[in-house]
Amino acid sequence: MRWLMLYARSRQVPASAAAVVLVALAVWALTRGYGAGATDAMDPTAFYLLTAGVAAGSVGFGGQDLALDRTAAIRWAPRRAAHTVLIGAVAGAALLAVQAVGPTFVPTEVVVRDSAGLVGLAALGAVLCGAHLAWALPTGWLAFAVLVPPLPPTTVGKAFGWMTFPPGTEASTWTAVVLLVTGGALYAAVGPRR
Repeated sequence: MRWLMLYARSRQVPASAAAVVLVALAVWALTRGYGAGATDAMDPTAFYLLTAGVAAGSVGFGGQDLALDRTAAIRWAPRRAAHTVLIGAVAGAALLAVQAVGPTFVPTEVVVRDSAGLVGLAALGAVLCGAHLAWALPTGWLAFAVLVPPLPPTTVGKAFGWMTFPPGTEASTWTAVVLLVTGGALYAAVGPRR
């Protein structure tokens, strides 16, 4: 159990968890007046909360000393894969907790799909840009999704706008799965860029 505590501290898990909780509490406080129940449209508040949670967790994709991480006599791939999945699960759970006590911004299927795709993007960002910039890809995709005019409902439009399409959109779901598998596998195999 000691190695788990050391790993969590070296990956800044307590600070990341505190940031996720604070963002979730802020969203809950700001949306208390909306009332409970489902909304008709996909509320971008959900995308902001998920991206903030993934970005907060992504700072832990690299340790204090990358050279030490690469030379340690332990298998890093399972730990990196578990860490990636845990970041997505915590970000999704934070949104689901806010929705449980307030308005429903998006259906649960969208929460799962978007948190999986965002954490895959963050892991890919750690591989391409380094752990300190892992947040850039999910944040950039969020900016693209909410600032660009609505994309046409073609397969390409659904793939690029995967975050904002309703549940059951096959191209959006597959895009999120590909991002999770690609980013997670690359990060687990090679770790963050130096």
